[in-house]
Amino acid sequence: MPMAEPLLRAEDITVRFGDFIALNGMSIAVAPGSIHALIGPNGAGKTTFFNALTGVRPPNAGRIVFNSRTVTRVPAHARVRHGMARSFQVTNIYPALSVRENLRLAVQAHHAREGWVFWRSPAARRDIATEVEAILADVGIADQADRRAGDLSHGGQRSLEIGMALGARPLMICLDEPLAGMGIDDVHRTKDLILGLKRRMAVLLIEHNMSVVLSISDRITVMAQGRKIAEDTPDRIRNDAAVRTAYLGSQA
Repeated sequence: MPMAEPLLRAEDITVRFGDFIALNGMSIAVAPGSIHALIGPNGAGKTTFFNALTGVRPPNAGRIVFNSRTVTRVPAHARVRHGMARSFQVTNIYPALSVRENLRLAVQAHHAREGWVFWRSPAARRDIATEVEAILADVGIADQADRRAGDLSHGGQRSLEIGMALGARPLMICLDEPLAGMGIDDVHRTKDLILGLKRRMAVLLIEHNMSVVLSISDRITVMAQGRKIAEDTPDRIRNDAAVRTAYLGSQA
């Protein structure tokens, strides 16, 4: 059976900071409706690669194709319109606003002619309100919709941030260490959330929790020193002697 055309294809991505080569010929292909994990030690270049893929830091060399469109030099905000959303290592929410208001602003920003309109009553756009309520349910924080976002647990804030990314109706969501700093209950809840996302979109994931990565991923790419050193299914990555010794240790 032929493989589906990749939703995202990055070829020979190189990023330099002065004389330092942070990425050296990195390539990846992410299939539609899949969870693709990117792992490796700190300093391997994972977040730099995310920045290149999502338009935060254009590469010095290489090519990025998303949904059959070359986006190598397309700015980050335009990639969101093309269907690429992202969460960051540091939670990026509006802590003084309610959970619902955070989501309303995220959804509203992606509605034509609506943008960041602060002065219009939310009641004037029932379609936006309906979308917000659906996302609240999807990410499991509907019971906290009226709470101040800054008062949520760390796990709740990460769920809210993922919900805000979903407001863009993405074809692919890039999650940068979504489980970092979470307690065990929040880890299980967020793991289930990520699994649920693949029914509607591709997920590209940077994560250090190897037990979760191995249990939910369809494919894993391993990085070290700005290069790809392995890429395969979770079972084969788990049993790769070099990868197991260098990155997975006893968790595998």
